[in-house]
Amino acid sequence: MKKTGFNIICSLLLAGGMCACTATSKQAEEIKWSERMAQSEMQRFPEPWMIEKAKKPRWGYTHGLVVKSMLEEWKHTGDTAYYNYAKIYADSLIDTEGRIKTMKYLSFNIDNINAGKILFDFYEKTGDGRYKVAMDTLRKQLTEQPRTSEGGFWHKLIYPHQMWLDGIFMASPYLAQYGKVFKDTTVNADIVNQITLIARKTYDPKTGLYYHGWDESKKQNWANKETGCSPNFWSRSIGWYAAAVVDVLDYMPAQFEGRDSIMTIINTLAEGIVKYQEPETGVWWQVTDQNNRKGNYLESSASSLFVYFLCKAVNKGYIPVEYKAAAEHGFNGLIKQFIKEEPDGSYTITNCCAVAGLGGKGNRDGSFAYYIGEPVIENDPKSVGSFILAAIEYEKMK
Repeated sequence: MKKTGFNIICSLLLAGGMCACTATSKQAEEIKWSERMAQSEMQRFPEPWMIEKAKKPRWGYTHGLVVKSMLEEWKHTGDTAYYNYAKIYADSLIDTEGRIKTMKYLSFNIDNINAGKILFDFYEKTGDGRYKVAMDTLRKQLTEQPRTSEGGFWHKLIYPHQMWLDGIFMASPYLAQYGKVFKDTTVNADIVNQITLIARKTYDPKTGLYYHGWDESKKQNWANKETGCSPNFWSRSIGWYAAAVVDVLDYMPAQFEGRDSIMTIINTLAEGIVKYQEPETGVWWQVTDQNNRKGNYLESSASSLFVYFLCKAVNKGYIPVEYKAAAEHGFNGLIKQFIKEEPDGSYTITNCCAVAGLGGKGNRDGSFAYYIGEPVIENDPKSVGSFILAAIEYEKMK
């Protein structure tokens, strides 16, 4: 017999020692949305390396995002099941010598760094030196990462002279946490430079938004020949950047040179994001400023990242409390627009852009047609992980 959502919740309550007769429908409704999605993902993929229907473990930023969200859920709820689930991923990829399996170091792919965010918790809790070796490897990559003339990390070795908004999320929070944990104060100036450099290069004062990428050489087919910017505003890339700037402040000193600049960027982002929030649904379009243009659609990963950013920025006092209404409207929109309950009681998140980038293989030209033409799928980890993080911050805000 298939379990309903209520049946699953009853099973969880029983496992925790609660009598089934006390698991009323009202209690079922009170299960946090962050837990509902985290439990659903664990049900879909009993071991986290299986995410994206992987056949074998691989080191990747999408896996890292979901696993990081599980660790945050563990801290949020105190339930060690989320920690234990997350640890399976680390231990499937970090060998006995601390080497990261499947990671291609010499590709200098900045996406490599994101999954490293999960290792700090495991190292702190276990003291296992394997995790420190892996973290040092990722720190070494950033030391050797190719850079623009002004010090910005290239997105990958195969994408020379290019910075993408995505890359700030992949690397800067990791670098900030590494600096705090291992007392490496040299990272702070570098982080400020990464964040402010790409802001200067990609910010568009007319819209209040940030272009997806910037090519210093201005040679890419997608690059504006005067500015080097890509031609459109892709919501998920702005969402990555927004999440990054609130996350780095978790690890930076209370006072540091450049904090005012980051705070200005946070408030600029908040103003721009809310400006393009779809009034009726509370969520956001795939191409941010093109609202009802034919082919555009409301997209769940970007909307989740925007809600995460707004809720966290309100919670931390980085933006005025007046933004709370937009954050609440956004979260309620996520539930109404994108979340559906399956017959087995798990929850699915819909309208996920599977992937989008610039250049490389294929006609990734940054055009409107390109962004709306990529596959739209369900339960993509970029939506699942971002939704869990957004729900956690919303629950804290409430």
